[in-house]
Amino acid sequence: MIKRRAANERGHTKLPWLDSFHTFSFGEYHDPNHMGFRTLRVINDDFIKPAGGFGTHPHHDMEIVTYLLEGALEHKDSMGNGSIIHPGDVQRMSAGTGVAHSEYNPSSKEPVHLLQIWVLPGQRGLPPGYEQKSYPQEEKRGKLRLIASPDGRDGSVTIHLDAHVYTAILDPGQDVRYRLPSGRHLWIQVARGEVLLNGQPFQQGDGAAVSQEESLTLIGKKGSEVLLFELA
Repeated sequence: MIKRRAANERGHTKLPWLDSFHTFSFGEYHDPNHMGFRTLRVINDDFIKPAGGFGTHPHHDMEIVTYLLEGALEHKDSMGNGSIIHPGDVQRMSAGTGVAHSEYNPSSKEPVHLLQIWVLPGQRGLPPGYEQKSYPQEEKRGKLRLIASPDGRDGSVTIHLDAHVYTAILDPGQDVRYRLPSGRHLWIQVARGEVLLNGQPFQQGDGAAVSQEESLTLIGKKGSEVLLFELA
């Protein structure tokens, strides 16, 4: 079963410095039919204007993954981390017992486009942590590249729950296939471009919950970049 979450049905927050589209309920946007999927709680499709950003704010008991698509993002947190995130970078912050951070577009000219992802950890009260890794396009082009996992295998960032996150860049006609293990579930998010998912057309911003399917096939149509979440 594949259940679409259409891009134009998402929640929307519009601020002078931010355009944010919410796949699931977030902030002032509340939809009881879209509170998350399995342990996946937030996918925000954020567009940050030059010199804009999120001021310092707290989190706890959440795994926060940032996937940068365009521009550069400056990160600072209460653990003492400070870095610039670029396209192809994946940042993982484990909020655990509590952490505060800020995310800011340091450019005076270029906007930032990112996906902010929150997933529930396997247990509460973990120590806060931070990790950042870069994945070149050639590692993702025409294939699924593991970027987050419970054990950090294959160079992925480590998330503290039973979930695996993959990404792929697909040129027109390129395809990837994924066999769904028994009892597992998938969320597919189209980060940009257009794809066919088991023959169904999906475009940028669309998502899909996948359950009780033996396998799925993604075929690139136009400038395609997708994320795949395998969840318990």
